[in-house]
Amino acid sequence: MELVQAHNPHEPEFLQAVQEVAEVIIPFLQEHPEYGRANILERMVEPERVITFRVPWMDDAGV
Repeated sequence: MELVQAHNPHEPEFLQAVQEVAEVIIPFLQEHPEYGRANILERMVEPERVITFRVPWMDDAGV
């Protein structure tokens, strides 16, 4: 979690989601070390790509 927090310090929702998933995944990884060796948790918290877009909005008054 320290590494995830260091990479994403201003994303509290993401950090909360990672914490909640980790609480479920870590016991499973401890029971199945073959998945732990594949760095499954590390792969889950690092997105392959991020798509960012913006939608400008103009109402009838032109604002």
